[in-house]
Amino acid sequence: MATEAPLNGEQTTSLPGVELLWIGRVAEHAADALAHRGVLDAEESARLDGFVRTQDRDAYAVGHVALRRLLGARLGRAPEAVVMEREPCTQCTGPHGRPVVPGNAVHFSLSHTKGMVLIALASDPVGIDVEGLPRPTTVADITPQLHPVERGEIERIPVDQRPLAFARCWTRKESVLKARGVGLNEDLSLTYVGAGPQPAANAHWLLADVPVDPGFAAAVAVCRSHAPDAEAAPDAEAAPDAAAQAG
Repeated sequence: MATEAPLNGEQTTSLPGVELLWIGRVAEHAADALAHRGVLDAEESARLDGFVRTQDRDAYAVGHVALRRLLGARLGRAPEAVVMEREPCTQCTGPHGRPVVPGNAVHFSLSHTKGMVLIALASDPVGIDVEGLPRPTTVADITPQLHPVERGEIERIPVDQRPLAFARCWTRKESVLKARGVGLNEDLSLTYVGAGPQPAANAHWLLADVPVDPGFAAAVAVCRSHAPDAEAAPDAEAAPDAAAQAG
């Protein structure tokens, strides 16, 4: 399966530490993915069969078939021979934490929404997220749950610009939380990633927005442990002072 970016058809990554970033539109890959569903394991096949809506089934097939192919190529194995497991949950230690390849020979993350799939491979823990732009009512409902500075950043811009700002913030936040294995179990107000045009700097995570089709926002985060500029990065919790921002 070819790697592609939304504009020029090439594999793309602008973030140190990310080995490969794959972006695929479900409509363009669904038929091929379903034809090769035999590479999925029993659990994946059962989940695929359980989808009621065709669009959900197709997105799952594209994402998981592509992931197995990419991991297989990276590990030198057949896609169906790739073994994946879950780390313990960081909140309850249950078997539903961050998905990994045994031994962490490569780290990966998968996200899909509304017809688009993103996959990232990296040498360190990585998280990726893609979302469609939300409705204004969703922005109004969830913005109060964000970091105080992020709330201020969103509330100070025109209402018609808030869905994009919120989606940028949400995908940045979820990519970091996925890479940490926390997911949305963590209070959304704790991790500051920013809602402005550029992600906030972070001492522990390299964070970047991913260029995707209009109507979507996406971001990827990778652990800074081997990043060349890790020591020079600002503190992870060094969000701008909320009171100063409000002024």
